[in-house]
Amino acid sequence: MDNNAFNFLQKIGKSFVLPIAALPLAGLLLGVGSTLTNPARSTLLDEGSFMFKLVGILTDSGNVLFGILPLLFAVGVALGLAKNSKEVAALSALIAYFVMNAALASTVKNFMDLAELQKTQGLISNFLSFQNTMNTSVLGGVIMGIIVAVLHNRYYKIRLPDMLAFFSGVRFIPIVSSVAAIVVGIVFAVIWPLVAEGIASLGASIARMGEFGVFLYGVILRALIPTGLHHVFYMPFWQTALGGTATVGGEVIVGAQNILFAQLGSGDVISPEVAKFYSGNYVIMMFGFPAAALAMYHTALKQNKAKAKGLLFSASITSFLTGITEPLEFSFLFASPLLYFGIHCVLSGIAFAVVYMLDAGVGYTFSGGFFDFLIYGVFPGNDRTHWIPVALTGIAFFFIYYAAFRIAITRLNLKTPGREDSTDDVRLHTKADYESSKTDGTPVAGNENAPATSSLNEMIIVGLGGLDNIEEVDNCATRLRVTLVSGDRVNQALLKETGAAGVFVKGNSAQVIYGLNVGHIKTELTEYMNSMQKG
Repeated sequence: MDNNAFNFLQKIGKSFVLPIAALPLAGLLLGVGSTLTNPARSTLLDEGSFMFKLVGILTDSGNVLFGILPLLFAVGVALGLAKNSKEVAALSALIAYFVMNAALASTVKNFMDLAELQKTQGLISNFLSFQNTMNTSVLGGVIMGIIVAVLHNRYYKIRLPDMLAFFSGVRFIPIVSSVAAIVVGIVFAVIWPLVAEGIASLGASIARMGEFGVFLYGVILRALIPTGLHHVFYMPFWQTALGGTATVGGEVIVGAQNILFAQLGSGDVISPEVAKFYSGNYVIMMFGFPAAALAMYHTALKQNKAKAKGLLFSASITSFLTGITEPLEFSFLFASPLLYFGIHCVLSGIAFAVVYMLDAGVGYTFSGGFFDFLIYGVFPGNDRTHWIPVALTGIAFFFIYYAAFRIAITRLNLKTPGREDSTDDVRLHTKADYESSKTDGTPVAGNENAPATSSLNEMIIVGLGGLDNIEEVDNCATRLRVTLVSGDRVNQALLKETGAAGVFVKGNSAQVIYGLNVGHIKTELTEYMNSMQKG
């Protein structure tokens, strides 16, 4: 992949994370609330009681976030792609998204045949205060966010003539964004019916592939994890007609995640056609990874078992409960790409296909861990989600994963954690190790204990090639994502000493994997860099 394309996709991917971060709480409120307030299922709350009404408020509060998700993505993408004055870009995207929808709805009303457009299922919708606008879904929000970010990065330092000087600089951004939004709204009115038809046709083609299509989805999703581009892959399925179109409660819903939560809120049975983009992950996160870890422990050298046990057990618990798998996943990526791509990714695709054939309907908002499994599978009930077949499939895959990993590790003599020659080397290998092994065959040594906070920021900056080499710093759920002047100046070994679980460099983009604390690291690093620049 071209470095510029990779850099752009990386920025797009990490900009998706902020809107996604708002969904777990919304999903929790909607999932639990709809279960307790559904008269056909609830035995705990009487309809009309105080608690029934209170839970109804929580359900509605959670549901609203899914309704404004396109707006959240417009703001999130602009915020993520803006190089400076991010708050201006975010506000401008908010304004531009409303203006775009106003222009779109007005174009439909004044120049187009509404009755003819309504024949295309899911094309026309009511959004916020706009009646009979086109349903551009999250894709429309993402496109508007990108356009605003491009305009922002180009014009936030613009100088206008003296008589217009008040509107120079960042004050110009909402103005030019609104003008662009009008143009985009008009263009969308013309081309969006064709775009929607194309997306729907592609989604229908994938659906016609049946189990094989689901298998491919699972394989590709897992294979993209090392690159950090998996967000870019799955989001269109979650939020556009690629993931399906359905009528729920008399309203046409587009996108797998939107349909899933509409069905969850209405008390309907969760459609396997929607949940096929989710349910298979539970098999891998809750059962496959712990089994792989157990196989690595059992095949560890006798003198290394004690150290390997602690590392592998903690990583397994993290995967089982939360679905965060990177430390464990990169360990066998380093040990053998064949083990990762040839066994792990293929088994992942099979897991997705199997639970789809069993009519599983367990979704999620963040990952496929135990907490999500309770909320979106167990609590709504097996008659709605078919969570029991998912659990039974997971148990079967536990043994399959264990056998496959144990046989591969022993037959190929793979250096998984605990099989290193020295007891001092017992650790969970990282993406940095994998990249280094491809160049000179020597793993990057690292210190598992991160340094004190006072020196951490300095070490990260030096590891990234110095302050003058850093153009932009951001983060997703587990990774520090950095745009650099030159990726060749990155010192992966030094970044490892800061406590990073992995480093991935592609062109002028770097991903440093710190885990769930990356948000705090990014905030402190940014503040430290700002203080250095002011000094």
